[in-house]
Amino acid sequence: MSVVLGAGKGKAPTGGLLPANGGSQQTKKLVIKPLKVKPELPANFEEATWSKLRDCIMAVHCKHPVSCSLEELYAAVQDMCMHKMADKLYSRLQQECDSHIAAHVSALADSLSLEAVPFLDKVDALWQDHCSQMLMIRQIFLYLDRTHVLQLSSGATAMKSIFDMGLALFRVHLASRPEIQQRTVEGLLELIERERCGEAVNRPLLKGLLRMLSSLGIYTDAFHEPFMKASTQFYRAEGERLVAELDVPAYLRHCETRLMEEYERSCEYLDSSSRRPLIGAVESQLVGRHTGPVLDRGLGPLLDGHRVADLARLYGLLGRVGASESLRASFREYVRATGLGLIKDEEKDKEMVERLLDLKARMDEVVGTAFGRSEPFLATLKESFEYFINQRANKPAELIAKFIDARLRAGGRGAGAVSTGVCGAAVVAGGGGGSEEELEAALDRALMLFRYIQGKDVFEAFYKKDLAKRLLLGRSASVDAEKAMIAKLKVECGSQFTAKLEGMFKDVELSDDVMAAFRASSAAAGLPPGVDVTVSVLTSGYWPTYPVLDVKLPEALDRASTVFRDFYLSKYSGRRLVWQHSLGSCVLRAAFPRGLKELSVSTFQAAVLMLFNDTDALSYKEIAAGCGLEEKELKRTLQSLACGKVRVLIKDPKGRDVAGTDSFSFNASFSEKLFRIKINSIQMKETEEENKKTNEQVLQDRQYQIDAALVRIMKTRKTLSHKLLVAEALQQLKFPLKAADLKKRIESLIDREYMARDPSDANVYNYLA
Repeated sequence: MSVVLGAGKGKAPTGGLLPANGGSQQTKKLVIKPLKVKPELPANFEEATWSKLRDCIMAVHCKHPVSCSLEELYAAVQDMCMHKMADKLYSRLQQECDSHIAAHVSALADSLSLEAVPFLDKVDALWQDHCSQMLMIRQIFLYLDRTHVLQLSSGATAMKSIFDMGLALFRVHLASRPEIQQRTVEGLLELIERERCGEAVNRPLLKGLLRMLSSLGIYTDAFHEPFMKASTQFYRAEGERLVAELDVPAYLRHCETRLMEEYERSCEYLDSSSRRPLIGAVESQLVGRHTGPVLDRGLGPLLDGHRVADLARLYGLLGRVGASESLRASFREYVRATGLGLIKDEEKDKEMVERLLDLKARMDEVVGTAFGRSEPFLATLKESFEYFINQRANKPAELIAKFIDARLRAGGRGAGAVSTGVCGAAVVAGGGGGSEEELEAALDRALMLFRYIQGKDVFEAFYKKDLAKRLLLGRSASVDAEKAMIAKLKVECGSQFTAKLEGMFKDVELSDDVMAAFRASSAAAGLPPGVDVTVSVLTSGYWPTYPVLDVKLPEALDRASTVFRDFYLSKYSGRRLVWQHSLGSCVLRAAFPRGLKELSVSTFQAAVLMLFNDTDALSYKEIAAGCGLEEKELKRTLQSLACGKVRVLIKDPKGRDVAGTDSFSFNASFSEKLFRIKINSIQMKETEEENKKTNEQVLQDRQYQIDAALVRIMKTRKTLSHKLLVAEALQQLKFPLKAADLKKRIESLIDREYMARDPSDANVYNYLA
């Protein structure tokens, strides 16, 4: 083009500067005009430039030095693009790369016979070379990639970037040689299987080749599907083999290890898309397929051995495959079967509560630690205990009451000279066994079992009977502990449940006040010398019913009881006292040839022993006449004095049983080291008759509850069928009951005209207002 300077008149100053004198001068204009003749490219520009670029491409693919500088090559590409040769340049570049990539891929066919690792090394080397070569070519053709290709990267005629074009060519030629692709995948699967079998493999090689497949977009079709098939077969075979060879804990550890290994493998070199299917395949083949055998063979021994860590592993693994319900069902079956075995084992009734508490503690730890305090498992544990503990009527409730009684009792440490009773007598005793915290914990544990019992009235009956003995015989460890236990029961069952128990404590406190008033009165002076008395006056409605057993008290005891009776009746007129000597206890001072001793005995034992104050030997008949005890009670009393561990009497002839022809004499050679000696009375232990009587009383009370429930239902419904009446009554009553027992009570109510059968249907009842 030409540049023409023009405008104004006159010549412009040199350099185009204005005159120094500041005279006016017109500004010149710069006008640029196009050349009339366009420059022409050399005739061989395109071919010469492409020849230079092709030589460069061949050098890169053959790993030879490039003859021209990168700047010169870049400028050549830029010149061709600027002269609208970009399409041809891209096409020629693609053809050149295609021929080189085809040759390189085809060269792999000569290595198909190699072992897996050498062959994969060649494939990896080819891939690495390809990537580096295409990156180098992209740098040379960067102007083409960033202008022409970028402008055409979308739309119907979209053009791939130079690197993506190289990937597409590589994929096409690899697909055209399926034997190479297949051998590559087989080699990868072989290396992975070797690693699973414990062999060290080249993980970077695996990682590189798998990323190659992902970059080529053929990972899923070419590798993932064969890989998943091979993994499934591998773990299916391994699971079937190891589940038979290993014990369950070892098998669970193996499953956990395999899952960790596969997760690590998926993070290390597999594509992320394979992670979830792979983990799922391992879970399915090692755990899901063998859930039944693992639970059948392993859950019981794991629970028996209290192997919490293994149970947590089992819970976690089964949760992965959705088999938590199967585990819960097996857990329920185990707890029920184990608990039922404890409940039905009558030979070990004395250990039942301790064994149940041990089972509960172990199962609580299993659910809390191994099963993550899962709500379904907590509910299953509760349901299982409620099921089996009520399969044996009354006995568990009775034994739980006795367990609490044993914890609340203390060693007998009496005080005072003589103690007789009115409706029950007690010597005040102190003592303890274990810390308050231990006692509190034991009571709380027992309450856990108590909550599962349906027949709480049975517990109440035995607890009340044992509480009475603890209070009357001074066997309680702590009054505070007793009241705390009553408070716990009140929270569990309400105030009506504990009303009589609280009344018993009130009677004891009132008796203390009565005794304080008695000792402060002039009537106390009427007691025989050297004799003190403590009497508990009890309200019959609060306390258990005791049989009245007659006994001829020794003169001193008889006089002491008379003095108290006269004092009490003078203070509370209109009341009737019934003496319960079977609950009384005494402390006697006995002079043996080897020293003075104090004997802690029952009232019956005292009546027998004091017969020997005037003689050293008596026959059975003489003793019976002297104390007036019935035969059964007398034999038990003599057996405790002459046949027990502490023998203050000698029986002739020797033996464990007492007969009417036996004779008894004072044991002059008695030589116990202790000064105060407790002679265990057989009456302190519950007899079969007492147990039977307590159960009968419970049944009698239940009859009233059944009758009340039936009448209440019929009063509301007016008319009801037998089936519906029985179903509703069973639902309302809180203790186990048979339909046959309900039928008897219905018949009784019909006889007493509370209800009547419908004239038109004998299975329908009408309420009689």
